[in-house]
Amino acid sequence: MARKQKSEVPQTTAQRLGSLIKSARDIMRKDKGLNGDLDRLPMLTWIMFLKFLDDAELQRETEAKLEGKRFRHAIEPPYRWRDWAAKEDGITGDELTAFINNDEAVRPGGKRGPGLFAYLRSLQGANGGDRRDVIATVFKGTVNRVQSGYLLRDVLNRINTIHFTSSDEIHTLGHLYESLLKEMRDAAGDSGEFYTPRALVRFIVTVVNPQLNEEVLDPAGGTGGFLVEAFEHLKQQCRKAEDHAQLQRGSIFGIEAKSLPYLLCQMNLLLHGLDYPQIDPQNALRFPLREIGDKDRVDVIMTNPPFGGEEERGILGNFPEDKQTSETALLFLQLIMRKLRRPIGGKRGGRCGMVVPNGTLFGDGVCARIKEELLKDFNLHTIVRLPNGVFAPYTSIPTNLLFFDRSGPTKEVWYYEQPLPENRKNYTKTQPLQFEEFAPCIAWWKKREENDRAWKVGADELLASGCNLDRKNPRAKEDIAHLPPQQLVAGILQKEQRIAEIMAEIKKLLEKKP
Repeated sequence: MARKQKSEVPQTTAQRLGSLIKSARDIMRKDKGLNGDLDRLPMLTWIMFLKFLDDAELQRETEAKLEGKRFRHAIEPPYRWRDWAAKEDGITGDELTAFINNDEAVRPGGKRGPGLFAYLRSLQGANGGDRRDVIATVFKGTVNRVQSGYLLRDVLNRINTIHFTSSDEIHTLGHLYESLLKEMRDAAGDSGEFYTPRALVRFIVTVVNPQLNEEVLDPAGGTGGFLVEAFEHLKQQCRKAEDHAQLQRGSIFGIEAKSLPYLLCQMNLLLHGLDYPQIDPQNALRFPLREIGDKDRVDVIMTNPPFGGEEERGILGNFPEDKQTSETALLFLQLIMRKLRRPIGGKRGGRCGMVVPNGTLFGDGVCARIKEELLKDFNLHTIVRLPNGVFAPYTSIPTNLLFFDRSGPTKEVWYYEQPLPENRKNYTKTQPLQFEEFAPCIAWWKKREENDRAWKVGADELLASGCNLDRKNPRAKEDIAHLPPQQLVAGILQKEQRIAEIMAEIKKLLEKKP
């Protein structure tokens, strides 16, 4: 019997999986409706998403039968993968694209009814939500851009040979999918979007150290990098069935308003073992801050929120009048401060690790008022100053990591200057940031002492300076002659901006004089 099962569901090696994915991408390159990996990967993702769901349902159906329980499919016939995609000689060409794309189409079996995507978008969960809601939300923002039904059939046949019934196979595919996401991020960088390097995500998760009984949130989820890393971190803490149940249902939460990252995030989490990803598909900033109460707060927030963008006027109205700004990083910082759990009922206060642009440190006006609240009402215990080019080649904007919690007001802020590797001027696509580079910082984190890379500044001094957090390493000697051009330009622009602000303040003072 065991031999028969093994032959029915053969294991796929990492090399074979890589070959299958490459083959599917090569087929997609022939389609006129797809331009580059930024188009191809989402198509591959929704196809794998449906195959994954059907394999998972087959397993659950078998388990339910053995236990004598009734099983209800999330996707009903004839819309399951096994009904329309699994047969090599199944529907193809115009018939296939019509079945997928049209609101009404001829379904497998010859009867007319809703097309595949129309059906999937109409699904509704029961008892407060389940996988049907996830499927409906995913496909509301998904469009099939493959024009040739014949090429699509070839892709389906390749993906059909991947089996999502083995944990080892899913684990291997999860790592492969991560490499595909990295390729898409590289392509997306050319269109103005960039994502957090995996090494940086892993460092933040390591030092924030979420625990199994805590709720973890990323309010700017993207493709799920922080959530996947947090899930893997928490999985190491599971010792019994109750721990795994807690991890699956009450630990990982995300928010991502853009349809493409939302789809990629769902697939990323599914492939890494989270059965029911709880990702909110709407704008994280849509609720007035004053309406966010204790029931809406979480224990841990780890994120790289968007910065430099602008939100519509209606969103700005959700924030206090004296703290409204078009800078999205500052809006997210306020949201995060509000969303962290207060230390009541014997529970530990919430904590956060997040990426911010350099402008957040030295900004005044609205920015300074937000930082004043951060220093007075939260414990901003650590700022890690990242080296130039961490997000290269997508942006040369210097970035920092803020770590704070709700344990009380800030007494002092520790700074740690993360260096570039020796003999390196910056990072590149081919030579990105590595997790191992953070080893000295992680070692210092546990036993803090001032050294050539670490120093501290009292909260009173920071407040007296107008909440300017942009503090340079007092022991560092800047070698201007060898600084990368981007860093020199950023430094000059920063100084010019500060000069302009001072000149504007002087002008206002002069205008007030009689």
